[in-house]
Amino acid sequence: MNFAIISTICVLLLLAYFFTVTSSKTKIPSVILLLLLGWVVRQSTEVLHILVPDLNPLLPFFGTIGLVLIVLEGSLELDLNKRKLPFVGKTFVTAIVPLVITAFAIGHFFYFFLDSTYKNGLINAIPLCIISSAIAISSVGNLNVFNKEFAIYESSLSDIIGVLFFNFLALNAVISIETVGHFALQILIMLVISFIATAFLAFLLSRIDHHVKFIPIILFIILIFAISEIYHLPALIFIMLFGLFMGNFDELERFKIIQKLKPRMLDKEVGKFKELIIEAAFLVRSLFFLLFGFLMKTEDVLNPHTLELAVGIIILIYLVRAAQLKLFKVKLMPLLFIAPRGLITILLFLSIPLESKIPLVNKALIIQVIVISALIMMIGLIFNKQEPDENKVKFDELENDDNVQ
Repeated sequence: MNFAIISTICVLLLLAYFFTVTSSKTKIPSVILLLLLGWVVRQSTEVLHILVPDLNPLLPFFGTIGLVLIVLEGSLELDLNKRKLPFVGKTFVTAIVPLVITAFAIGHFFYFFLDSTYKNGLINAIPLCIISSAIAISSVGNLNVFNKEFAIYESSLSDIIGVLFFNFLALNAVISIETVGHFALQILIMLVISFIATAFLAFLLSRIDHHVKFIPIILFIILIFAISEIYHLPALIFIMLFGLFMGNFDELERFKIIQKLKPRMLDKEVGKFKELIIEAAFLVRSLFFLLFGFLMKTEDVLNPHTLELAVGIIILIYLVRAAQLKLFKVKLMPLLFIAPRGLITILLFLSIPLESKIPLVNKALIIQVIVISALIMMIGLIFNKQEPDENKVKFDELENDDNVQ
């Protein structure tokens, strides 16, 4: 029986790899096929009367590890220099503005029509408003450089800002100046921890001579993330800053403290580390979405009681997104469609305090929003034509305007 389970998992992961490799040709995001494959496996076990234990507790575990690896993978891929600071600032705005607008709009609806307090309405709305970096980053590999970097920055920042916003509301019974100050202090503490931890891990990476050196670094990263989460600190900030620092040593060589880390030699180690993170992220991401597809119930996907609400939320999300992309003079195709909901939506939904839950904001609604947004992204990518970085020219013009001002 054990060998049958091992064989099944190996076959599923090999299929996941096949989906990833062929996605550039089919233009179908691998996450869609993974969800479908997980659902097919579930139907097969029911038809064959195979008893499967409750796998729901595994979902938050794989989701959390996957989130860490995916944000780390994305941040390691990013180039950061003075020229790009205006671009990063604009992606920050495009991440936060639609998140806040849609969260308050949906929260307002929950407050008026679902017999909820305004705060609980917001807590239930936020998970639906965050772009999933787990899906977005893994789906934009075939886009041009500008669109790829835009999606990575935007989705990673959306995850971080969304988690901060959610934790601030969920962990504070009363919102006041005192709680805002406490929250700002938490962010400051996390920035200090990020700086110290990043310096320590970079030092370890440059000094460890043992043939096993990357796994201890990854375990340290996950440990710091987990401890930070226990104390309700914004741990994703550390993950993104660490990845940006490790991936941009060439921009930091002029600092004496960086020179002590032997940056040229460390660059080679970071390259190997990045390869390991990419492969680990693929493995955990595949397991997560296969598991999520397996746990999906057909009646949840087709639930008529939540379908209208899910469609309404999706329409609002893309209307706000189209408006903010137009405002920043960014070409709509294909970035308009790269706003999937996924891993982070599930994790935050599972984290909603019991006393704050709204009955209609249930698993069926979450699944429908995730599936519809993923299908919209798939359609957008299928009909997208690979073009030169026209948006990059526009942003360079905006940067020049900012410099003039």
